[in-house]
Amino acid sequence: MVQIALIGAGGKMGCRITDNLRKGSHSVDYVEIGSRGIERLAERGISPVKQEEAVPEADVIILAVPDIAIGQISKAVVPLMKTGALLMLLDPAAAYLGELPSRSDVSYFVAHPCHPPVLNDEVTLEAKRDLFGGVAAKQAIVCALMHGPEEHYALGETIAKEMYAPVMRSHRITVDQMAVLEPAMAETVSSMLVTVLGEALEEAVKQGVPYDAAKDFMLGHINVQLGIVFEKVNPFSDACLVAIEYGRKAMIKDGWKELFRPESVYEQVDVMLHPEKLQTLQFKDV
Repeated sequence: MVQIALIGAGGKMGCRITDNLRKGSHSVDYVEIGSRGIERLAERGISPVKQEEAVPEADVIILAVPDIAIGQISKAVVPLMKTGALLMLLDPAAAYLGELPSRSDVSYFVAHPCHPPVLNDEVTLEAKRDLFGGVAAKQAIVCALMHGPEEHYALGETIAKEMYAPVMRSHRITVDQMAVLEPAMAETVSSMLVTVLGEALEEAVKQGVPYDAAKDFMLGHINVQLGIVFEKVNPFSDACLVAIEYGRKAMIKDGWKELFRPESVYEQVDVMLHPEKLQTLQFKDV
């Protein structure tokens, strides 16, 4: 039986992991210091364990804490770990920036959910409404062994599949590759564009289109557009291709793909963990 210490067990993400780990066969100590988090654990009949008691006995320590706190919290957690233990992170940012304490006798592993895909085969209402994942809808995950023996990859992946269950696929990548996926692809580009879609809907409403009509029209077209681009179900019409090019010229800077260059990815991760730096950045007008 693997002994696990879950740090931040009563947080939003921590509770999702708590609920899934309770279904497994591992022994888990749930660590939480926030008053609201302790209340959430109490609702589940769980009493929190102190960090200094849980970590030294754990084979696996999971940091279910905000990205910006991982660097600080890991400095308190890592020295308490026993030799041969595995530290699991839910996001690559702190590991990618080198903010984890250096210890060659412990392993570091990162596992992140892909979240349930828009194009899926879910049939139950619960799964259809599980947009985030980890409850009823199937999702893929990405995993990276930052350093440590190969058997720790297998251990980390096994626990990650339980944390994020139900999992349909697990992809092994590197920490650097995970940073390309998030923030560069999924947040800097994709999340930004989705917010623009929301703003576009609001502009249509300002032009007099009823909100419900605009929303139905937008979401239906997004569904088709995703099918065309990612599933190749149909080509865009000739007229739509012209509109796409018009929109690209009006909205998108040439050279935007430089966001995926290593130095830009590093800058994006850095500013996410240190948001005060955003105001000092200089963006080129191309």
